[in-house]
Amino acid sequence: MATGKVVVEKVRGRSTATSCFSKYPLKFILPTKVAPVGTDVVWIYSITYGGGIVSGDSISCEFTIGDGCTAVLTTQSSTKVYKAIGSKCSEQTFEARIGSESLLVVIPDPVTCFSTARYYQKQIFRLVADSNLVLVDWITSGRHANGEKWDFDFYKSINNVYLEDDKPLFLDTVLLEKRNIQSIAERMQDYHAIAMVILYGPKLRELQKRFQENVKNMMSEQLQISYGSRRQNSDSRARNGFMKPEFIASCSTFGPQGKGVVIRIASDSTESVYNFLRQQLSDLEPLLGQSPYA
Repeated sequence: MATGKVVVEKVRGRSTATSCFSKYPLKFILPTKVAPVGTDVVWIYSITYGGGIVSGDSISCEFTIGDGCTAVLTTQSSTKVYKAIGSKCSEQTFEARIGSESLLVVIPDPVTCFSTARYYQKQIFRLVADSNLVLVDWITSGRHANGEKWDFDFYKSINNVYLEDDKPLFLDTVLLEKRNIQSIAERMQDYHAIAMVILYGPKLRELQKRFQENVKNMMSEQLQISYGSRRQNSDSRARNGFMKPEFIASCSTFGPQGKGVVIRIASDSTESVYNFLRQQLSDLEPLLGQSPYA
């Protein structure tokens, strides 16, 4: 049985949560004053009891977004994954069905794994031809105040998007696992946060274009600065006379006729990723009633 289940449907012409169920360790909150009056959107906050996921916890969520509806799923803080007990792995699965001309926006805070934590998540999105999806999936290096930097044992995040008849549209897996030869921290070097953003659907075409142009301009500027500082800086991040950028972003299309866009990010700080997401996703405000990560 699912730990959480939400159904959003049109009721008297408005997007409405007609069913909302959750049980320990998960809780859904549906605030009534997030979006201004007249905005057709349902906001859903997902939280865990105790502020995090305990070793061995298993969370399973199902969302159904009816035709013509808009829904936002977010969190109140980062998803903390506590230390593992033995080989136990904390798990979270999420499956959403998005109807015709509907929009689902999934904008959580990042996952933060404690030392020795083991975490697995799988998110599946089932779309029709004119569905719309915004997905942010990201992770930080851990608790800096405690001296933890990529100190967890295992992290795996799967994001799969399908069209009708289970036709694969986008399949992606991120795996970070402790090894004897090289630690996760050594592989991640000076970066403290990695993120992925998916934009798909006709309602997001202008946002996709702006995202691609902004990433292109940003990285051109970043790389020029990094290359120009090669002779003035002997920092550990400089290799072969090249200074690694503090923030890296890439952008590419996917799906039929390139209807989807995926953005990948690596940064030396969590706050810079927050700032990037706030700025780039601000164009969603007319649809959502407020800007994501505001």
